[in-house]
Amino acid sequence: MAKLSEKIGYALGDAAAGGITWKVMSIAFPLFFTNIFGLTVADTATLMLVARLFDVVTDPLMGSLADRTQSRWGTYRPWLLFGAVPLGLIFALLFYTPELGPVGKRIWAYTLYLLMMAVYTAVNVPYGSLLGVMTADDNEKNQFSSYRMVGAYAMGFITLLSFPYLQKMVGGSDAHQYAVLGAALGALAAVMTFACGLLTKERLKPIRAEKFSLRPFADLFRNKPWIYLTLIGICSNFFNGFRYAVAGYMLTYCLGGEVTVSGLIINYTVFMTFGEVTCMIFGGLSPKFTQLAGSKKKAFAAATLICLLTSVAFYFIPMSPAYIWLMVGIVVLTSVGIGIYSPLLWSMYADVADYATQQNGTSSTGLIFSSGTMSQKFGSAISGALVALLLGIAGFASGTNADGSTVVNIAPEDYDSVKQMIWMLFSLFPAVIAGLMLLMVKLYPINK
Repeated sequence: MAKLSEKIGYALGDAAAGGITWKVMSIAFPLFFTNIFGLTVADTATLMLVARLFDVVTDPLMGSLADRTQSRWGTYRPWLLFGAVPLGLIFALLFYTPELGPVGKRIWAYTLYLLMMAVYTAVNVPYGSLLGVMTADDNEKNQFSSYRMVGAYAMGFITLLSFPYLQKMVGGSDAHQYAVLGAALGALAAVMTFACGLLTKERLKPIRAEKFSLRPFADLFRNKPWIYLTLIGICSNFFNGFRYAVAGYMLTYCLGGEVTVSGLIINYTVFMTFGEVTCMIFGGLSPKFTQLAGSKKKAFAAATLICLLTSVAFYFIPMSPAYIWLMVGIVVLTSVGIGIYSPLLWSMYADVADYATQQNGTSSTGLIFSSGTMSQKFGSAISGALVALLLGIAGFASGTNADGSTVVNIAPEDYDSVKQMIWMLFSLFPAVIAGLMLLMVKLYPINK
């Protein structure tokens, strides 16, 4: 039986990766790149698409490499211990806006973003794979997965809620604020990742293949549970990705910027914070909800249905700051579903890894979990790219002048279409994705 300190240590890993780096990248990067850094919407979309093609190669290779790692620190933990500092450093550099022209900024953004994806893969694939070797007990896997989600959402809550207040504390230009906060959050993410590597233990030894082979990659496509769970993972991250990527634009253009209610600043990070705290609470309750539902599959389906219905409901809210609390209420209800299914997804990857070991005779835990990380990055970044492309089609334009200054432009005749597109990207687009996710869950063959 694992100690509480180890469960907290495991939670710190996703507090860093999910609660700081990925959460901020998902929510802040689209708006940051277009409105502050000065990329065009086309450059922003292309950057995220190129990064996804990069991940298609690096994620499974990292999973296979992690499975074959042998060291005094174990199989997966050394990647956390030695990847912590690069993770925090590159994250900090991504939020720095250099005084360069359009070409220089484009090179800076592409180079740093691809490096960030590479180091995130090198840390997060082994981190996810740890779940498969810390315990053989299925209930304890659910507990570790639940702690992981609570850690991610609790840190996400703290990060997003404090963001506008920290910006005001730092002062100066928007670019200066993001640079300082990027450095501070990057340092914190590095410390948490390192602590996770120190506090966790690998109790089970993977059944290793004798030599590198392409067979595990081919075996994946004969593994029906993996195919359906990967599709589910991609859908779940598309669902979150649309909402996170467009939240900044929604508050800025549909609601006129910050909404202050009784002294509380509600900007796009704070708006999504209400969902984070809800996800944290229901992530902790997910194992109990699963027991009541009778299986992970049934619990996942019920949670997805909640997300579908609430996303449709959000579309019919009037586009006015006067309805901010109704919007928050719907976001909270949607987050009940997200909070329940998020821990289940990673626990189900552990089930798929066990299934693969039974079928093939050797462990491919890292490879299986790398597909979870790949689906996370694929869903979030492709949805972010689509947000940029669709906003561009609707009439949103941004870029960098020859002197290095950022310019954003929306023609008066396009303003309504831009706002309508933003509203649908936060509501109807995620609703369609939730419907597809329900279908995939129904076809998923493991009924644990």
